[in-house]
Amino acid sequence: MMYGWDGTGWGIGAWVIMALLMLIFWGGVVTVVVLLLRRPPTGDRPAVPRPLHHDAERILNERFARGEIDEQEFIARRTALRRQE
Repeated sequence: MMYGWDGTGWGIGAWVIMALLMLIFWGGVVTVVVLLLRRPPTGDRPAVPRPLHHDAERILNERFARGEIDEQEFIARRTALRRQE
């Protein structure tokens, strides 16, 4: 007895089908991985250039919070920044 190799199998057609299914499977795996790596993380929006005054205002807020500038200087600088819009 030849343990199933007695010539009653599917023949070459089964090998062709298995090879095609293997290519489809690995192609699908690669496609999923590529799509997951290219997708931006959830919650993040595409990078949109922000106006420079937003960065300047953020820095001004941080300096005021750290106590580097007083309230009068903070208000004067913030007003000057917003006038340039």
